[in-house]
Amino acid sequence: MELGVIVYRLYRALTYGVSPLVHLHIRWRRLRGLEHCRRWSERFGLPSAVRPPGSLIWFHAVSLGEGMAAIPVIRHCNELKPDLTILMTTTTVSAFEVIKNQLPIGVLHQFAPLDTPVAIDRFLAHWKPNAIIIMENELWPNLIMAAAGLLIPLALLNARMSTKSFKRWSSPLVLPLISLLLSKFSLIAPLSTLQGIHFQLLHASPFVINYSGDLKYVVNKFHVSNGTSESIRDLKVELSEMKVWIASSLHKGEEEVILGVHNMLLKSHPDSVVIIVPRHPNHGQQIAHKLRKDGQSVALRSQNKKLMSRKTNIYVVDTLGELRELYNIASIAVIGGSFIPGLTGHNLSEAAAAGCAVITGCHVGHFSHMVKAMQQSNPLSVTQLSTQLELKEAVDLLLSNPEILETHQRASKEVYESLSSCIITNIWNLLNLHIFRGKLYVNVPSYLSK
Repeated sequence: MELGVIVYRLYRALTYGVSPLVHLHIRWRRLRGLEHCRRWSERFGLPSAVRPPGSLIWFHAVSLGEGMAAIPVIRHCNELKPDLTILMTTTTVSAFEVIKNQLPIGVLHQFAPLDTPVAIDRFLAHWKPNAIIIMENELWPNLIMAAAGLLIPLALLNARMSTKSFKRWSSPLVLPLISLLLSKFSLIAPLSTLQGIHFQLLHASPFVINYSGDLKYVVNKFHVSNGTSESIRDLKVELSEMKVWIASSLHKGEEEVILGVHNMLLKSHPDSVVIIVPRHPNHGQQIAHKLRKDGQSVALRSQNKKLMSRKTNIYVVDTLGELRELYNIASIAVIGGSFIPGLTGHNLSEAAAAGCAVITGCHVGHFSHMVKAMQQSNPLSVTQLSTQLELKEAVDLLLSNPEILETHQRASKEVYESLSSCIITNIWNLLNLHIFRGKLYVNVPSYLSK
């Protein structure tokens, strides 16, 4: 542990020294539109809101996926403890734009402070959280050590550690630091047993590691919808006579796999349409531009283009926050981030919740536990494959056989319902036991009175 303290002091000194450069980087990101145009100073720990009196719990998620996984816990906490103030932080602007519509009334949002000593100390001094709940793998040394120094309980929910990260954290220089950081947590709720083993091998106490289920299963149960938009309803009507499949969360390069499959499928299914949903909207615009340059007809979501004729059978989505509604249009969902080596998969449960027949590639990384759990419940709930030809054959089989398609759809829906039950209750019980200790701070912590 002493070596861990030495390594941390070196990290703290380094982050203190490079703070001016980090500040310049954030200003540069602001000019490029990557930081919020008005609230970018929150990244330096400067608040844009007043802290209400009473107890406050801070939830932190870096981006959209982690943020959406936190929403069910936040909503449950807000319902059971309405007098408790909840603060949520995210890092990316794109996450904020979607998540702001999902947060219950009264929940505060700030952009997460940088992990520099000044920003963290400034943030904690203003918000004075009674507990900090971190999503997935945001192990920032200055944040964790500062919170521990103030005796603020820490929880890590949906905790994950990729094989690559595990190897990096296990190196002789870094292991003492990660061991020190993990020792400060009162609760670590890993995504899977394997993830729990990873944390234990990094010297996290087995007494704080408690498996409760993957929160990404329950995102749909707590999702607040403003109703299906008129344009989505129109699209559904327009495609009602077509065979529709969707390829979602695609990374660069994966669109070539999907479009290759689509071109092969058109020979046997000329009435098929593929909805392409890249991970980032600007990638969608790039895909549409290239297709048009090659002389193909394509409809772009942001332009609200209709599929004017049977010649237009590619629909590219370059918007955010509509994926759940789009899954309801398609009968088959191919989940991206899984067809190119080095990628780590994406959430399958959203497509399963919508009753799609779910297909994924073999590079699922962070979501391997989800694929395994769903296949163990029912092998038909997820089809996992390796090559473009296998993908073509799998989609072709489903499009050609309505009975087989319906069986796969029913399997994914039923497995989703089974795996998503009781997760929030389990998480809440763990938080009560390890973080809230049965009550939410009747007494004011000593550091709040300073």
